[in-house]
This record gives sequence, C-alpha cells and structure tokens, in this order.
Amino acid sequence: MSELKKAGVLGAGMMGSEIALCFALVGVEAAMKDVDMETAKGGLERADKALDRLAKKGLFDAADKEKTLALIRPTDNFDLFSEVDIVIEAVFENFEVKKDNFSALDRICKSDCILATNTSSLRVTALATAVGEDRRPYFLGTHFFSPVSLMKLVEVVPGLETAEEAVARAMEICRTIGKTPIRVKDVAGFAVNRLLHAMWIEAERCVEEGVATPEDIDIGCKLGLGHPIGPFALMDHVTNDITLVIQNILHEAYGPRFMPRPVLRQKVDAGHSGRRTGRGWYDYRDKK
Repeated sequence: MSELKKAGVLGAGMMGSEIALCFALVGVEAAMKDVDMETAKGGLERADKALDRLAKKGLFDAADKEKTLALIRPTDNFDLFSEVDIVIEAVFENFEVKKDNFSALDRICKSDCILATNTSSLRVTALATAVGEDRRPYFLGTHFFSPVSLMKLVEVVPGLETAEEAVARAMEICRTIGKTPIRVKDVAGFAVNRLLHAMWIEAERCVEEGVATPEDIDIGCKLGLGHPIGPFALMDHVTNDITLVIQNILHEAYGPRFMPRPVLRQKVDAGHSGRRTGRGWYDYRDKK
C-alpha cells in the first residue's frame, strides 16, 4: 500500500470536521473545504471542541492540541486537493450538490487519488457518474458514523466500477485512522442505516400509538437493549431534518416499510430539528 501523506475533506460541518480531525490525530495533513473561509474555519472550531471532549475522556493529550489542529487546513477552494491521496466528501445529502463537487475534484485530483463519498443513503454507483470513466475505479463510499472521533465503524461501499485495489486501499486508510471498516453492497441505505431507520420508524409509531414516551423508549433501549443512546436522543443528534431526508430516500427505494411517520414530519415542519435548533424530541433551550 502507498503511504498516506495528505487527505482532503469536502464539508466542514459536524461530519466533515471530525473526519478531518481523524486524519490529523494520526499525523496526516487534511485540507478541509467548504463554501467560504468563515464556514471552513467553523469546522476547525468544531474539531477543537471535539479534541476537548476526547481529552475529558482520557483519549487525547491536551498538550498536543495545537500541533493536531495545525494539520487541518481550512480552505474555500480546491487548490490544496491536487496532491492528496484520498478525498472524503461530506457535504449535504443532496445528489446534485455531491455530483458538482466530484466533477470539480475529477478535474484537479491526481489520477490515483481515491474519491470517497460519506453519503448515508445515496447510491455510490450513481454518484460515480460525476467523474470520468478513468476515475471510476477509484470511486467508492466510506460511510462514517457520528460522532466520528468516537465511533469506530466505517461502511466501505464499492460501486459497480470500483477496482478491488481501491477497496483495499480505502479499508487500509480507515484502519490507519483508527477505524474498523466493513464491506457493504451498494444499495440505498447500505446495511446499518436500513437497520437503524427501521427501528426509528417503529419507535415513532410507538409514540403515535401512546405505547410510551420518547423519554421512556430511550431508557428502555439503553437499559433493555444495551444501546449507549436511545433512538430519540440519537435522532436529535443527527437532526430530524436529515432523518426525514434519509427516510424519504429509503421509502422510495424499498416501499411502505420505510415510510416516514407523521410525527417526524410534524417535528420537521415545526422546526424542531434537534440539538442544533434547541428543540427536537427533547427541549435543549435551557442547556445552551
């Protein structure tokens, strides 16, 4: 395997900033692009806060913070991506937005650069059509889980034209940054999200039927199933907006069993996105 020297990340939000941080934690320089420098630098602030959380858990030496953050290079253009060994795209879950970004990368990245999408539900093979035929063997999915700095799993998803060499390289890169990769077929939602959203939809149905409150269902899943976080608290972390987007994609792919519940649509309509907005299944306004 070729040595991993530089990485690129598209998107400086919750996912992108922590993906960039994972590279920095193992000494790999990571360019982190967003639409403007203010937004990109906001990703650096998110990475800073993530390091504080890791330090509190005893998983990071706070004395190394400045050195680690210096490896993350915020940018508003693609210039830094010309020499990277892998690019992981973590922009908004919108097919056209992702395709536009990959078309730009296709023009600037070196020929053997791995292009990876962090999509949680879109088809990797379809996204690969954004790049030329010579690039498609190096195009695949790397689906990380939030919070990326703590969660070990990455679903590695080859597209129809992905080369086995690229799959092996991507899985080795995941291991290099401390993750455990699993290989998953290119289907809508991959493996874990299909299981997760099936549970979330049933949890929402239980609330609609008055079986139990979101709070009690979360307690039940933590104490009865051994989950570290309950479904409603996790939805508030992911945001209910993104949850609805993904469930609409799954519904289109698999039919009625993934139809979003009215109670979720109502939350989104009311602007109750979760922690980000201060209200979701729980009220966070006093905690801000």
